[in-house]
Amino acid sequence: MKNVIVISAHPDDEIIGAGGTLLKHAANGDNIYWLITTNVFEHQGFSKERVESRQLEIKKVASELGVKETFKLDYPTMTLSSSTLLKMVPEISAIFSKTKPEIIYCLNRSDAHSDHRITFDAVMACTKSFRYPYIKQVLMYECISETEFAPVLAEKAFLPNYFVDISAYFTKKIEIMKVYESELAEHPFPRSVRNLEAVATFRGASVGVEYAEAYQLLKFIDK
Repeated sequence: MKNVIVISAHPDDEIIGAGGTLLKHAANGDNIYWLITTNVFEHQGFSKERVESRQLEIKKVASELGVKETFKLDYPTMTLSSSTLLKMVPEISAIFSKTKPEIIYCLNRSDAHSDHRITFDAVMACTKSFRYPYIKQVLMYECISETEFAPVLAEKAFLPNYFVDISAYFTKKIEIMKVYESELAEHPFPRSVRNLEAVATFRGASVGVEYAEAYQLLKFIDK
């Protein structure tokens, strides 16, 4: 049994990038934890109904994934910046100390959305082996509508080198993604069922399976 944590800047990131993998972990009996760094609030212009429905979505998705505990840092969405790191790093450190994750699934470092990039920086600050000796794997996941819209620069490229066969879990992944009804739209909108299937099909074809999720492995400690 492994302790696994997935980090989202916004609810839906985790399903888009790692939903099938998380379902596979659940089927294997692993402990799944979920950390969400931002939230929506009425003072930002979101309706009371939307604020409440977002919390219900999180609760339902956590239940469908078999999440053991969900952590919400509650930073207002679309506001993360480098100055946020001073407060966020100790918060993430405390969560890691509590959950002792062996495997970390984190957002891609160069996604188009600044909330994703700041979240990545904060997480990586909490992966030093001498402080977090239980961490064995750190992987970045791709998030359609953000990863592919990052600047096309060599130093910012998402380079997948770790693939998970999610063929048995893809249908369930799509069912869970539909909980985030307001985040989905019809093709050619990036976050569409058609595009989710296209990405999973392409990643699967890259490694000889029907559907796959792709990651960039940043750290692997065999001990």
